[in-house]
Amino acid sequence: MASLSTEAPTTAMAYRGLVVRRVLLLGLLAGLLVLSVAVDVSLGPARYEVLDVLRTIFAPGSADVQMRVVVWDIRMPMAVLAVTVGASLSLAGAQMQTILANPLASPFTLGLSAAASFGAALAMVLGVALFPAVIGLMVPINAFLMAMAAALLIFGLSTLRGVTVETIILLGIALVFTFNAALALLQYFASEQALSAVVFWTMGSLTKATWPKVGVTAVILLICVPLFARRAWALTAIRLGEARAAAMGVPVRRLRLEALFLVSLLAAVPVSFVGTIGFIGIVGPHVARLLLGEDQRFFLPGAMLAGALILSATSVLSKALLPGAVLPIGIITALVGVPFFAALILTKGRKAW
Repeated sequence: MASLSTEAPTTAMAYRGLVVRRVLLLGLLAGLLVLSVAVDVSLGPARYEVLDVLRTIFAPGSADVQMRVVVWDIRMPMAVLAVTVGASLSLAGAQMQTILANPLASPFTLGLSAAASFGAALAMVLGVALFPAVIGLMVPINAFLMAMAAALLIFGLSTLRGVTVETIILLGIALVFTFNAALALLQYFASEQALSAVVFWTMGSLTKATWPKVGVTAVILLICVPLFARRAWALTAIRLGEARAAAMGVPVRRLRLEALFLVSLLAAVPVSFVGTIGFIGIVGPHVARLLLGEDQRFFLPGAMLAGALILSATSVLSKALLPGAVLPIGIITALVGVPFFAALILTKGRKAW
């Protein structure tokens, strides 16, 4: 009895220590994100000191008019859009990996990015507007509608009896090849100007960021995060396996369908604004998982912070690598993401799964 009474406090202390460590790690990620945003805003044709940028962000009245306009109207939308897009894509990838039990799952596994690229190309090459009421925004609206159409197709087929996780992934791969082939066909017949526009869009870029785009992506996050948070225990349980989760009372099939719809929404909106940005939905969740474990109470905010930090730091690199120019951010994420992801797999990736 004495041993049992001593073990309980020891276990409780160990758990409290683990919680404190995870909270501190979340705080560290948040602090690094704020610093990265400040550095991102400070870079440009006219460079500012990071402390001056932070002062302008938190106390805009203390800065001169020119700096306030440059920081708040020109650079902040790009920096904040990098945060919201990175958080959205990473959260989407994290929950896809959870519900599909696949470490390589991401929004792009389901073909959403390829569908969005095809929708954008329809507008650029053929001038086709899938929603004619808003001609001025036909590129992002086409991209969003095609991505959601692909998501709804997968969502509908996944409701059929006998459809397994492997079937969903294979269907996504089939959609990727289908839309890539259709995109290549459009590029073959495109004019030089339209072809260059399509190629640039598929590279991914934050240069056309605006506050309304930031607002839309932030609203989608604010809608999806509480819904995932309410299902944190069930999502944690499903990582133990479908059979064990079902034995605990988790409605596995319904949970997977709900998560799949939310993931599709999280992925389709950012892609429609910034184009194709890869690896955030894969690397961000893995970083969070290695640092914080599978407990969704910490894994969910950790994945968002990790994805936001990675894309924000990538935005910094896109400005710093070639002075006077802003490289497409999708290129940087690929160049940085491939070796980083390979390192994760070769070192600690197996431990996380």
